[in-house]
Amino acid sequence: MRLYLLFLTLFFCSISFAQNSIKGVVTDENNQPIPGASIKVSGSNEGATSDYDGSFVLNTKQAPPFYIDVTAVGHSSSNVNVGSVSQKIRVQLNSEETKLNEIVVSASRAPERVLQSPVTIERMGIAQVKSTTAPTFYDGLENLKEVQFNTSSISFKTVNTRGFAAVGNTRFMQLVDGMDNSSPALNFVLGNLIGLSDLDVASVELLPGASSALYGANAFNGILFMNSKSPFVYQGISSYVKYGQTSQDAAGTNDYFDMGIRAATAFSKHFAVKANFNYMKATEWIANDQRSMTGGSIGHDGNQNYDGLNLYGDEASTFIANVGQVSRTGYREQDLTDNKVHSVKADFSLNFKPWENDTEIILQYKLGLGSTIYQGANRYALDDFFMSQIKLEAKGKNFFVRAYRSAEDAGNSYDMRFAGLNVNRAAKSDINWFTDYGKSFQLSEAILGLNANDAANYARNFADNNLSPGLGLIPNSNVTNGVLDPRGARFAVGTPEYNSALGSIVSNPDFTQGAKFIDHSKIYHADANYNFKDMIKFAEIQVGGSARQYEMNSEGTIFTDYDGPIRYNEFGAYAQGSKLFMEDRLKLVASIRYDKSQNFDGKVSPRVSFVYSAGANKTHNFRASYQTGFRNPTTQDQYIGLDLGPYALIGSAPENLNRYSETFNVSASGQALPGVDPTVTMNGQNAYHNSYTLTSVQAFGAAIAANPSNVPAAAALLQVANVNLVKPEEVHAFEVGYRTVINNDLSIDLNGYYNIYNNFLNTARVVGPYYGKVGADFTNPETAMTLAALSYGDRRVYQVYTNTDADVSSLGFGVGLSKKVYKDFEVGVNYNYAQLDFDQSQDPGFVTGFNTPKHKVKGSIGNSKLFKNFGFNANVRWNTEYLWQSSFADGMIQETTVFDAQINYSIPKLKSILKLGATNIGGKDYIQVIGSGAIGQQWFASLTINP
Repeated sequence: MRLYLLFLTLFFCSISFAQNSIKGVVTDENNQPIPGASIKVSGSNEGATSDYDGSFVLNTKQAPPFYIDVTAVGHSSSNVNVGSVSQKIRVQLNSEETKLNEIVVSASRAPERVLQSPVTIERMGIAQVKSTTAPTFYDGLENLKEVQFNTSSISFKTVNTRGFAAVGNTRFMQLVDGMDNSSPALNFVLGNLIGLSDLDVASVELLPGASSALYGANAFNGILFMNSKSPFVYQGISSYVKYGQTSQDAAGTNDYFDMGIRAATAFSKHFAVKANFNYMKATEWIANDQRSMTGGSIGHDGNQNYDGLNLYGDEASTFIANVGQVSRTGYREQDLTDNKVHSVKADFSLNFKPWENDTEIILQYKLGLGSTIYQGANRYALDDFFMSQIKLEAKGKNFFVRAYRSAEDAGNSYDMRFAGLNVNRAAKSDINWFTDYGKSFQLSEAILGLNANDAANYARNFADNNLSPGLGLIPNSNVTNGVLDPRGARFAVGTPEYNSALGSIVSNPDFTQGAKFIDHSKIYHADANYNFKDMIKFAEIQVGGSARQYEMNSEGTIFTDYDGPIRYNEFGAYAQGSKLFMEDRLKLVASIRYDKSQNFDGKVSPRVSFVYSAGANKTHNFRASYQTGFRNPTTQDQYIGLDLGPYALIGSAPENLNRYSETFNVSASGQALPGVDPTVTMNGQNAYHNSYTLTSVQAFGAAIAANPSNVPAAAALLQVANVNLVKPEEVHAFEVGYRTVINNDLSIDLNGYYNIYNNFLNTARVVGPYYGKVGADFTNPETAMTLAALSYGDRRVYQVYTNTDADVSSLGFGVGLSKKVYKDFEVGVNYNYAQLDFDQSQDPGFVTGFNTPKHKVKGSIGNSKLFKNFGFNANVRWNTEYLWQSSFADGMIQETTVFDAQINYSIPKLKSILKLGATNIGGKDYIQVIGSGAIGQQWFASLTINP
């Protein structure tokens, strides 16, 4: 009987233990709720997570009294005694004194403290998102150590680290919830077009430098990981609205508006949903750089071959006998677009947890659309550009498997250079315009006695407007019976004729008449990872792999896909092991990856790193690593076939060389040569296998102009291009670093790196003669014919894709300090040094495009508890001047100093935050990209509800 009663008592006790529910709330020192805090019973796996208002319910089998451990990223931990089931637990966590103790996943694909990461890593959490001085969290990334921004548009900014920056940065990856954000056709990230909302950011992690051993091709200069909030953890409805103004010398003062809403709920512990929506509109940073790309003064008055940087249509240029080189009159960029920017982002997810364990299945759809400006070889107005991603993922404590598709639609996007060229041609053909110019120039000198400069201005006025007082009729002009034919006049901006012509041209995908480009390209990607840490005890072992298919579909407007989409595949697999030694003070991590692209040989990417934690509390952490990175040639490097007017872009995939072809008219002088036809058809074979370097052709032309009779000496300057087909580029990266926290309030982070590049991807400008065979022996009749072709202007300029054999390396180091200086004031400062080592004489035509300042300094000061519910933050950035090189334009980026600041006020009862901020306070307009609009000032006020 006693035994029966004992069993009965234990049975009812177990039932009562299973039903113990402990309720509580977690807040910070300002009594603001902390969502996503972890609550666990000490010494047990039983736990819970706080929801959006900081509240939690912990179900446990244990009977009080017992202790619970409460932790949250960015805050100190707390151990709390639970005395009774009815006790209302209130836990207050203080903000962490240093961010180096936060947990990151990206460095090793496994959770670890920032302090003990084997490589340099930067992190932005929820607290940093709330306190950023920038209008959005993405803009605020610019204040992270090592980050360099390249701004092409007010809504199109790209992130870069450790050199070789570009607007279209194909050496830097951006992953959002594990999905590559790159455009399928352009192969680089379009800023935050399809990224995250400020309301949905859980964390952002930045890995500067090469990471191909874990993340594959194109993890070359670094990776940005953006992770969204789980609807199981962060529930409820939150929203924000921002209003402000932008101010720029070129654009004036204009309104800025941004709003967003997030809704998430867990219907049960097994099923949750989430949705986000964001809308932004603003006026563009207008690009109006008028410097001449052909040398000489600004403007056609005094420079008849003027080609303004942000004027288009004046690229049409020809040599007129007894006059010289002459270009047409161009249109300003700001007249070829409406200068309005808008962006819409939305995403939806269904999250399932089918079992009691942590396995989760996610179905997610993301879309982004809008209008912005992108700068590549030309300036492009992305009008109603659309990109979407859909993902199915299963993940758990030790694994993930995901597959996703990225698709895009160029919408009504167009090339502004071709818009300017073809608006001009719609009024008058190039042949007629240059004929009118040449005839009126000669007659104005002969009849009116004008000097050369006045004759040039007179000729331009006539060619543009068909106005010829006192000269009578001129052949090939659009003058009928002495009366002006308005169809031959240049279209004035804003007139019905101009608007009609521009509207027709930007909707026409034939670049001989229009400017629209078409793109329906896609990427199909799958990857998986499994960590054997629960099965293998001697070390932490994980394996994974990925597969991808590119589908190019531009209908021949970008790629040579005239006859249908072009597809190619790539795959990779990796393994990593990590182990602790010396009483867990020394951590060794080693990994290796193999990748194979359909068009190239396979690549092996190893990585090895060490972290040693010294000191009684393991607070002094020394690290060293060797890792490799590689970048496969992009879809454009391989399959582009695009006539840009002054030159053509031709990708170097072997089958692409014959897919792209053009037909040209040979000059009358050239036709006089034996065996030369009136027309000639050229393709990529001419560009890659029968061409001279552009620089040597320019030197040849200058020598002939100086001394027309000394052709042999001029010919000796010509160099055969000898362009090889493109192959993947590689980097070998060595890095050392040190992290520590001193007296719990001074954080120190030091790093240094040295990178060696092999087969560095390069573009080269070459010149293919219409006839003849290039070479160095000009006694050969076929080679001698190329001299005639170059002299007569019977030639085509190409931009081709290749690799350099030159030695290229870079080195740099960084210092980051953060300290509480007085009460709750926190001051941070970081410095970065970057240097390129390259001997130009090894490859005179190679353009590195390092595009990075040698010195960068960033500083911050903030206090989240300045007064009750008041906080503020301020940032300053400074960099030295540096050379910018790109296919669009080269030039110097001037030294800049930028100051941003914000103040905020929390309203706990309304769960709201008011913020007032401004960027580039008191500063003048500055540029980050030659050819893009100068960045002005921006102020904004925002209200965020239920942050």
